[in-house]
Amino acid sequence: MAGRKRADFLLNTIIGPGTAVNGTIDAAGFTRIDGSIQGDIQVKGRVAIGEKARLKSNISGTSITVGGVIYGNVIASERLVILATGLILGDIITRRIQADEGCLIHGKVRVCQDDEQWDRAMAEYHDGQARGALFSGPSEQAS
Repeated sequence: MAGRKRADFLLNTIIGPGTAVNGTIDAAGFTRIDGSIQGDIQVKGRVAIGEKARLKSNISGTSITVGGVIYGNVIASERLVILATGLILGDIITRRIQADEGCLIHGKVRVCQDDEQWDRAMAEYHDGQARGALFSGPSEQAS
């Protein structure tokens, strides 16, 4: 377990300011995003999204800190922190959440207290994704 905790803090992936990525990202370890991404992001570790970051993505990770804009769903298996500069336009599933004053969330927020709730939430999320029933963006929700 100590090795895993240490690995969570090693910075493995950086998407720097001024960098634009169009496509799916699968990363291991700590990932820092300060650029713009269009495409889903799956991280097996911690994620830090800087104030200037702009993501049109569904994102998943263990612990996610949001300082920029996410236009998509967020799944944090351990914890989600939304800073005052953070904006999430999408649904959230997490075990713990901290939302600073001034942040904005537009979507459903589901905080799971135990493994049973987490498993149920993830099954419903994946079923909804397969049917296309869950939130896929503000333009679709408005119609």
